[in-house]
Amino acid sequence: MNVTIDESWKQKLAPEFKKPYFDSLVDFVKSEYANHRVFPPGKKIFSAFDHCSFDDARVVIIGQDPYHGVGQANGLCFSVSDGIRTPPSLVNIFKEINDDLGKPVPASGNLERWADQGVLLLNATLTVRASSPGSHQNKGWEEFTDAVIRVLNEEKEHLVFMLWGSYAQKKGAIIDRSKHLVLESAHPSPFAAHRGFFGNKHFSKCNTYLKEWELEPIDW
Repeated sequence: MNVTIDESWKQKLAPEFKKPYFDSLVDFVKSEYANHRVFPPGKKIFSAFDHCSFDDARVVIIGQDPYHGVGQANGLCFSVSDGIRTPPSLVNIFKEINDDLGKPVPASGNLERWADQGVLLLNATLTVRASSPGSHQNKGWEEFTDAVIRVLNEEKEHLVFMLWGSYAQKKGAIIDRSKHLVLESAHPSPFAAHRGFFGNKHFSKCNTYLKEWELEPIDW
C-alpha cells in the first residue's frame, strides 16, 4: 500500500504498511472520512512525521487522541492550528515551560516549530470523529504507533521520551532506559497537572541531556 508519509518514515515503517491490520485500518479511516466529519484534515494525518523525519527526531512526546473540536487538530499531539484558542493541557505545558525556562507563553498553540526542530509529537490514535473522543481507538492506530516507538527505540540512541500520564507511560514501557532518557510525570490536563506535571522541569532536563550528548537543544 502506498502511504503518503515522509520518505524516511516510509522506509522504517514499510513492514507495517503490508500487514493485514493496516489494510483494515485504512478501510475504516476512509469510510469514516467519507461518511462523517473527522479530524485532523486528511492531508494532516501524518503531519507529525512530515515535520519531524526519522533522522531528525531527538525528542518524542506521546499523546492519546487528536482534538475532536472544529479546527483544532493539526496532526501533532497537544498542538492546535494557528488562530485556535489554546486548549487547557497546552496552557499548562506553556506554564511549565515558563516556570522551568523563563520563556514567555506564546500567543499561538501551533507546535509545528517544535516538530521542525526534531520533536515527534505523536498521538497514539491519529484520527478521531468530530465531537466523539476515543471514536477511532482500537481500530489499528495503536498498533501502528507502537511500531513507531519500537523502531525509534531500537534504531536510535539518546532520544528523550516525555511520557505524561498513565496512558503514555504504558505505551512507552518498551523503551530501553539504558540508551534513552525517559521523563515521566502526571498529565498536563487541569485534572492532573497539580499532581506532578507542574514542577517536573522536563524541558530543562531534556535540553541538559541533549547537550551532554552533543545534540542540539530544543528552543521550547
